[in-house]
Amino acid sequence: MSTLRDLAEEHTGLGPADIDQLHRLAGDWQLLSDLSFADLLLWVPVRAAEGDPRAYLCVAQVRPTTAPTAYQDDQVGKIVGGPEIAHLDIALAQGRIWREGDPVWYGDTPARHEAIPVRKQETVGPAEYAEVIAVIGRDTNLSTARTPSQLELNYLTTADDLAQMVSDGTFPPPRHPGETTSAPRVGDGLIRLDAAGKVTYASPNAQSAYRRLGFNAHLVGEELSVLFSRLAADPLEGNDAAERILAALRGESPPRQEVEARGATVLMRALPLLPAGVPIGALVLVRDVTEVRRRDRALMTKDATIREIHHRVKNNLQTVAALLRLQARRVDIPEARTALQESVRRVASIALVHETLSMSSDEAVEFDGIVDRVATAATEVASTEVSVKMRREGTFGVLPAEIATSLVMVLNELLINAVEHGFAGEEEVPQRDGSGVSPVKGGAEDGSAEVVVTAHRFRKQLHVTVADNGRGLPAGFTADKGRLGLQIVRALATGELRGSIELRNRSGGGTEAVLVVPLGKR
Repeated sequence: MSTLRDLAEEHTGLGPADIDQLHRLAGDWQLLSDLSFADLLLWVPVRAAEGDPRAYLCVAQVRPTTAPTAYQDDQVGKIVGGPEIAHLDIALAQGRIWREGDPVWYGDTPARHEAIPVRKQETVGPAEYAEVIAVIGRDTNLSTARTPSQLELNYLTTADDLAQMVSDGTFPPPRHPGETTSAPRVGDGLIRLDAAGKVTYASPNAQSAYRRLGFNAHLVGEELSVLFSRLAADPLEGNDAAERILAALRGESPPRQEVEARGATVLMRALPLLPAGVPIGALVLVRDVTEVRRRDRALMTKDATIREIHHRVKNNLQTVAALLRLQARRVDIPEARTALQESVRRVASIALVHETLSMSSDEAVEFDGIVDRVATAATEVASTEVSVKMRREGTFGVLPAEIATSLVMVLNELLINAVEHGFAGEEEVPQRDGSGVSPVKGGAEDGSAEVVVTAHRFRKQLHVTVADNGRGLPAGFTADKGRLGLQIVRALATGELRGSIELRNRSGGGTEAVLVVPLGKR
């Protein structure tokens, strides 16, 4: 289904600012729908040639959570004209709310039609002269009509005030930076204040929320700003909440706030009531979010524990690496010393992943930084007289920990091999006929020795290439009979990573290792 913006840009002459206003309206109008017990449809005039009859396009729709819907089918994308739009034409042309007319039928469902003009906001001059850019159709299902309760009467009265504010161009309020669209709903708890800030009505759920905060008396007649100051566990938090209530009474739209008291947490949102530009009070929506915040704190504690575990694992691995390094210095046998030094590098590369995870909020790491550090370390510790440049092309992106740990070991081995065995001075390799050994010189003798790590994602796979411009692979080379490092690479690539690895000579000289790792659900 097309979005509101797509439909408006394709079929209407509305500008970007007008479409943004309609987006904000669609983000806040669930409140109006629930208070009205009615479906809301957002109609905009369709761009037409001169002389053509006017038509309207439905670009958004919302159903009430407090009453049955009048429409079983979605109306978004529907274009209407003729007698069906008479009430929309009146609201658009006269800039007033249309409530006249008899009920209409949608199949077997009787419904009451209303039309609310949506006036452009931020217009210089009196609001009544601002342009009407759209019309809200408010359609109420009358199949369950009955005598309304006190709660329903208060809902309907408040809905009429908000509808008038839409017509005046003062609703929806501006969105505060960083604030999401989530907010207390009508069913969570509703409080209506008069112009003096005293409670004239509080729904049962609102009353229950305040009982959780420690107020057991009835809310009606209480001055809500004073009550917040008295109940809040933190005096500064209470004063801040009180000031936001007073700001709403002055006609402002303050951001939402959470108030804590006696172990309970209540989310509060205050909206001014300004029908026809006259401040008559405020609407306060409250929601008991105690359990939600308790789970949030539990998750934060869990995340902190996991990060601490990664930090300790990193410290332990660094201790192991230090012990191996110390042991390597005391060993006189060159082969044993080399093996211990290689173990130090392998342990250190795993520690890099845990160090990154200890600073992450989830079990995933930004892998590019790890690769760059491993590549730098490979050039620093490699036992070769040739100066080798390291370069990375492309990006690895964010990888889960289960992939990152094995992948960093694979890359560490490939980079060390590329530097040490691709650019060594001379190395004896077995001849293919078994008649002895022959020396092979390293490549890139002109000082342009380079290792390039390339990464890109394609069809839920990570493709990695480690290429050098060195001597290339010796004749008769097979990875199965290679050094321990290559055996580790092969085992990790096909086992832990569930991918594939191929080592081959490059057409222009040198060696390249091609690794393919699946990134789907493991």
